[in-house]
Order: sequence, then C-alpha cells, then structure tokens
Amino acid sequence: MNVSVRHPAFGNVVGTSVELERVATGFLFTEGPLWHPGERSLLFSDMPGDIIRRWTAAGGVETFRSPSGKSNGLTWDRQGRLLACQHATSTVTRTEADGALTTLASHHEGKELNSPNDIVVKSDGAIYFSDPVYGRMDFYGIERPVQLGFQGVYRLAPEGGAPLLLAKDFGQPNGLCFSADERSLYVNDTERMHIRRFDVGPDGTLGNGHVFAETTGEGDGAPDGMKIDSEGNLYCCGPGGVHVFHESGECLGVIHTPEVAANFAFGDDDLRSLFITASTSLYRVRIKVPGTSPFPT
Repeated sequence: MNVSVRHPAFGNVVGTSVELERVATGFLFTEGPLWHPGERSLLFSDMPGDIIRRWTAAGGVETFRSPSGKSNGLTWDRQGRLLACQHATSTVTRTEADGALTTLASHHEGKELNSPNDIVVKSDGAIYFSDPVYGRMDFYGIERPVQLGFQGVYRLAPEGGAPLLLAKDFGQPNGLCFSADERSLYVNDTERMHIRRFDVGPDGTLGNGHVFAETTGEGDGAPDGMKIDSEGNLYCCGPGGVHVFHESGECLGVIHTPEVAANFAFGDDDLRSLFITASTSLYRVRIKVPGTSPFPT
C-alpha cells in the first residue's frame, strides 16, 4: 500500500490507493517544484547541485539555470515572473523578462537574512517567505555564521521595499501557504513537527498564531513543502511522505514515498497530478481532488 488512510474522506480526496511513478532520478536533493500551465513544464531545484531543472513529458529533464544560488522554494508573482529563494546568497530574487535577476530581499535591519526557504504570493501581489537557517549549513547551502538571532516569516509589500518581519517565534519555519480565502496563512515548523495557522490582517500582517495540526507517524521526514487543494484540504510533507489534512486540522491520511519527501506541486492540465520532490528523485501521483496553481490567470 502506498497510502495510510486515517479517515474515510481520504478516499474521496486522494484515493484508497495510488500508483507512484518515478518521473526522474539521479539528483542530489530535490526541492521547490513549480508547474507552468502554459508550457506544461515543471521547474524544480536541486539545491546541492546548484541547479534549477525543467521537466516536460516530451523532453524529460533539462537544465533551466546553473548556477542557481542553491535555490530552494520557487513560485510565480502576479505577472508570471519567477521568484526564487536562494540559499547560497540568502536572498529572494525575481527573474525579469530578459532573464536578469532582481534582488527583492537580502537583509533585515542591516543583517543578512538567514536563508529564505519557501515563498508564496497573495492575490494583491504581496510576497511572503520563510527564513530558517538551512541554507547556512553544508550540503543544503554554504556553511557560514548566522547574523540574525531568530528564524522568521516576512512580507514584501506589492510596491516593494524592505521585508517586514511578521513573526519570529519558530524553531525552523519552512513551508507556507494561504487558505482559499486568504484570511489565514499556514506556516509549518520543521523543528517542532507542527503546522501553525495565522490570521491575516487587512494590512497583510499576521496575528493569532496557533497550532493547526501536527505531523505524526512512522518513517523519516518532517514538515517541509505545503500546499492547499481546491477544496481547502492541506497537503504537507511529514514522516513517511505527504500528509493530507482536512481544513479542520484532522489528518485524513498519508501518501507514502520511498524517499524522504521535501516538497510537491499540483500539475498537469487538470491539476490532479501531485509532483513530489523526494531526495534524489521526482515522483508523480494521480489524485482525485484538483489542486491549486500559483500561476496568475
């Protein structure tokens, strides 16, 4: 069995069993998958390899960008431009139409960010990103001293400017995503093995942070990549694979992966394919409820 069912509703969301297809392998550590609906392609990071790769069904895997600043999380802004969290440079960058990179965030109060990790964009164009210290460790980034004394979550206003610190009471903040109505922001904490839910204020700030759910079970893995599907179910990496939660916080079940899952993205034309970046490989699983896409429509 490639799944563990914890609630009968899991069958309607994912299925009572799934077929795990290994799409590609041979990488060092895969992360940051991002689907482009128009090009029918998937970008993903190979952090230790310092490469962003691109996969298509017709052409397989090719190099999209090398070096990549040991990029991790990737997403699209409201104009369809690529945003990347770069571990090696501790920056958030945007790729312009001509291919040039613009640095959007690099410091907080005169000190270098730890290493931006995951990133999402609100419908108003505001950018939110997590900033743990993993990119200052060997293999996942470049080993070097930390300048900040905390690990936070930040917001970049649509008009630009310095990143605004929203919350800093984390062990290691990692994956993040908005609820469907954008009134809540979910942020998981890899070190503490749980997911927190924050209220999003009219000005974009966060409040009322509380534990939404914990990732429990057998197998290696911890909270990392996180996304929401079209019915409000929350997917989050955790022990043994990808955990699926109802919007109430109850875990419906787990999609098991043969390697530690770090992240995933909904893709293919119907958004019913879950592309999972799991250590040295890229996998695909077909699910029942369509996901959501960060690409602007």
